[in-house]
Formats: sequence, structure tokens, C-alpha cells
Amino acid sequence: QVHLVESGGGLVQAGGSLRLSCAASGRTFSNYAMAWFRQAPGKEREFVGTIWSADSTYYADSVKGRFTISRDNAKNTVYLQMNRVKPEDTALYYCAARAGTVGNTDPSWYHDWGQGTQVTVSS
Repeated sequence: QVHLVESGGGLVQAGGSLRLSCAASGRTFSNYAMAWFRQAPGKEREFVGTIWSADSTYYADSVKGRFTISRDNAKNTVYLQMNRVKPEDTALYYCAARAGTVGNTDPSWYHDWGQGTQVTVSS
């Protein structure tokens, strides 16, 4: 099990950028598949992107080309760089993890979750 803490959320204008961070506890962070999900009010939790192994990534079509996931295993941290943000990106962003596996778009795949960080994009 790993404890996850997200940070970096806030208010940003449309077209701007924001970087979210997810700090994880645990000594085997490099073995974890990590993912970002988001949930807007009244909507289901939505897959954003995932990273596993050293640098394998997969993104939702809605963010592909705008968002980038990366990880720093020395710092036990995964990042979500959000560029050219849109008002529809407004949501609570969650970090998720599962040990020893590839990434997945299904939120039920992941065992550990953070509390989330709010991102609000103004038009």
C-alpha cells in the first residue's frame, strides 16, 4: 500500500498551464503504475492518463497533446503537466497507484488513491 498526496491545483485562465504533483510513500515506487483521474461536479470519475515502467504512458483523447505525465522515482513523485487548459478541464484531480503492473484506464484497477487537488479553469 502507498500513501498519495496531490498538490499544485488552483485557478488558471484558459490557455494557461498548471503542474500537479503526487507524492507517494513507499520504497518500491518505481514498480507502481500511476494514474491521474478527474471528477467534475455531477459527473463520474474520468481517466486522464497513466504512466508505468520507466516512461510508458497512455492518455485520454481529451487531453492528448496537452497534458503530459512524468515521474521522478528518486523523489517518489509523479507529475501531471497541464498545458493549453480549457474550462472543461475544471475538476478535482486524483492520483492513483497500483503496484507491479501496467497502467489502466479503469479506476477500479487502482488500489491506492489520494485525496485530490482542485483545478479550476476560468474562461
